[in-house]
Amino acid sequence: MVILKMRMRGSCEVRAVEGWKKFKVRDVCELGRGRVISGQEIERNPGVFPVYSSQSSNNGEMGAINTFDFDGEYVTWTTDGAYAGTVFYRSGQFNCTNVCGTLRAKDPQVCMPFLAYKLSTLAKDYVSYVGNPKLMNGVMAGIEFSIPTSKPEQTKIAEVLSTVDRAIEQTEALIAKQQRIKTGLMQDLLTRGIDEHGNLRSEQTHQFKDSPLGRIPEVWEVVQLGNVSEISSGVTLGKIHSGPNTIELPYLRVANVQDGYLDLTEIKVIRVPKSNVEKYQLKAGDVLMNEGGDFDKLGRGTVWNNEIPHCLHQNHIFKVRPKEGKLSSDYLAAVSASPYGKTFFVIASKQSTNLASINSTQLKLFPVPLPLYDEQLRIDMLIKQNAAAHYDTIRQRRKFQSLKKALMQDLLTGKIRVTPLLDKEEAVAG
Repeated sequence: MVILKMRMRGSCEVRAVEGWKKFKVRDVCELGRGRVISGQEIERNPGVFPVYSSQSSNNGEMGAINTFDFDGEYVTWTTDGAYAGTVFYRSGQFNCTNVCGTLRAKDPQVCMPFLAYKLSTLAKDYVSYVGNPKLMNGVMAGIEFSIPTSKPEQTKIAEVLSTVDRAIEQTEALIAKQQRIKTGLMQDLLTRGIDEHGNLRSEQTHQFKDSPLGRIPEVWEVVQLGNVSEISSGVTLGKIHSGPNTIELPYLRVANVQDGYLDLTEIKVIRVPKSNVEKYQLKAGDVLMNEGGDFDKLGRGTVWNNEIPHCLHQNHIFKVRPKEGKLSSDYLAAVSASPYGKTFFVIASKQSTNLASINSTQLKLFPVPLPLYDEQLRIDMLIKQNAAAHYDTIRQRRKFQSLKKALMQDLLTGKIRVTPLLDKEEAVAG
């Protein structure tokens, strides 16, 4: 019954348009399966032929060996586990494990890259989530979909989508490179600093001293965060307030506070007593730090710059208000987001499985390496210059991802046709 309902949900896609025809996977493909390939086999037989597993990172590749089981164009999908229903296009000589199903075209008029894109929009709807998630060969064989009868049309759709995919991949590679540069820069700035001449300090040119955090410039201090800031929690969710002495205002959640930036795409509102507004309202320069959740969310810090008027914060976000002229907001956000800051919060936190949290007492004890205020501002400027390019690239990736989503919705259903592109190419060739 569960599978039947999933099939009905997935089958709503199959309305064919002119020049398209409906098929089931079994009509156009031979179905197969990978085999058990252990880590020991990969270690004993190193080679150049990739081994694909159930994972989705690194294109699903878990290693390479000196033999291959498959040769040609295939579509594979993850049959079991958390990534069940994840679809890939494969070509050349390769291997895949027993948690991968395989499809090979029976009909030469089927473009396999197109089929991979098409099934990637449908397969997740057929995954059974009773116990361990599964999408087995029998269910995959019965998936029905519409496809252009013209292989050139299929190929052109796949080319358009793969062009966007390459742009996304190149952007992700640039993001990774920028992140490595950012991490190295942060490490230098937050341990060595910049002198009054704008030069990065070193022990060969400047005086350093031992500290609880290791070697730091002699002119720096190490102070507890509670001594250079005011720390407070936010409004508690779940309490219902009403009446003339209340007011409805926007508030920030943990999801809004990212490392070094705010995600304000979805802002919720809450009704609170007017008497509580001043206590919970954010002011420009406040540093927002997450109480916890997943380890990657723990201690996230970013600066509030009055992006939304009269905005509050919830109780799982600490509001840290640095003392003026003593601690720079941007500098504190950088320290909290640095590897050193993250390590401190993880060690100090109360941990349960893969969740963690810190309280205000632990946050007040956070040791901050503290240059003079003017130097903090110089460090801020360099970090911001580096971060601006990084976040521009992140925004570019989001644009490409949105473009791909829209194109897949339009091109893979025939809502928008690529036939004008084919006609133009034929005219040029003629």
